[in-house]
Amino acid sequence: MIRVLIVDDQTIVCEGLKVVLNAAATIETIGTAQNGEQAVSLVKSLQPDLVLMDLKMPVVDGVSATRAIKAQHPHLPILILTTYDQDEWVVDAIRAGASGYLLKDTNSEDIIAAIEGTIAGKTHIDPLVAGKLFNVVRHGAPPSVTFVELLTQRERQVLSLLASGLTNAAIADRLNLSEGTIRNHVTSILAKLEVSDRAQATAIAWRYGLVGMDFDSVN
Repeated sequence: MIRVLIVDDQTIVCEGLKVVLNAAATIETIGTAQNGEQAVSLVKSLQPDLVLMDLKMPVVDGVSATRAIKAQHPHLPILILTTYDQDEWVVDAIRAGASGYLLKDTNSEDIIAAIEGTIAGKTHIDPLVAGKLFNVVRHGAPPSVTFVELLTQRERQVLSLLASGLTNAAIADRLNLSEGTIRNHVTSILAKLEVSDRAQATAIAWRYGLVGMDFDSVN
């Protein structure tokens, strides 16, 4: 039996997958996790043969969880099952060590076949995702978006204004915050983006479309 850990933040998805997988003669679901942090912990305690991993989850996302699990269990296969097919998610997941990438509209038979095939050493990629990978080969991989998602909404707002050319004092005036608070936000932004100056942060903001966000949406 292939012992599978399901990782998805939607309970109904986990329950549905358990029904589907437990009906297969070769698969047994041994647990579910609602976020990446739980997944890392349960992998250690349950020792599954395969992890079926969603990507966008609270606390710790699936890419970060995949990276953490592979660091501790390099030979454990992780099969992505998600609704997200954007180039950045695909590339980040594969870079993190995912063994395959399926979309949630994949039928039950193909999910079971992918699990069995992954255990046998095969790589299963959704056809739509495969097309994006061909595009990466032709034009180069997009940069990782995961680190941008580490920013809070307020930090994204400050970064947007910073990238528009405003000084800390001007940003503070715009947001009705103290200049010291803005300095703290900028320091945090630079650390999270792993850059050393405002110019590099500005380049990232423009690259990811963070300039010109809705300022009324952040409290």
